[in-house]
Amino acid sequence: MVQPARAETAQPSILLRETVGNIGVLTLNRPAARNSLSEGLIGELHAALDDIASDKAVRAVVIAANGSVFSAGHDLKELTARRADADRGRAYFAHMMTICSAMMQAVVRLPKPVIAAVQGVATAAGCQLVASCDLAIASEQAKFATPGVDIGLFCSTPMVALSRNVPRKQAMEMLLTGEPISAEHAREIGLVNRVVPAGTERDAAIALAQQIARKSAHTVKIGKEAFYRQAEMNLADAYRFAAEVMTENMMARDAEEGIGAFIAKREPKWEDR
Repeated sequence: MVQPARAETAQPSILLRETVGNIGVLTLNRPAARNSLSEGLIGELHAALDDIASDKAVRAVVIAANGSVFSAGHDLKELTARRADADRGRAYFAHMMTICSAMMQAVVRLPKPVIAAVQGVATAAGCQLVASCDLAIASEQAKFATPGVDIGLFCSTPMVALSRNVPRKQAMEMLLTGEPISAEHAREIGLVNRVVPAGTERDAAIALAQQIARKSAHTVKIGKEAFYRQAEMNLADAYRFAAEVMTENMMARDAEEGIGAFIAKREPKWEDR
């Protein structure tokens, strides 16, 4: 007697992608693993960002997460398993830090604004992901920490993004103590923009993204790129660079249209060029 074939159980995607109007929403979906940034999840996030970069229908991005934790950082079980390699994991560790750093830079370099919607705890590389986003909305229940020092692994790569978001001494306190900070304290030091009631952070992030999406996409792209470039320059070079950017921006069709609409007291009609 032939036994009926067993139905295969499809594995849930570790990264969910949906579009809400003209907003792309990427949701980390490894709740059982505290949304840790495994090699697979890092790869899927980077691929999704690369795809969105050229998708003209998407004007802004929200990164959210399922479960009680936004992201606990690197998947330590995945990393530890490579201790059995001939080199005790050195090559794999270097590979993971490289691909994670590249994904974080893809967030920054995306020509569209990226907003984190943080519903829970964001630690280590999870905190790094929040810091790498252009904006962040946090639930009042969210907490942030760089606790690597507690397990003998200083959060050196998260430090890069963290130290570019918050004052030096605040960053050092987080890095040296590993102690979590509240959402409100994160707002006070500039790690997040707004704190909202628990359960509303995703909608609040989408609403903020939609507000930005109503602007000229061409202008937003120019502005985001210029913001990060000038931040690494000295004052004189930053002003020189920004003046060049504004001159070129003035020649854009949307700048001509926007200024004309402002003078004529009418709504501008963007063409994103």
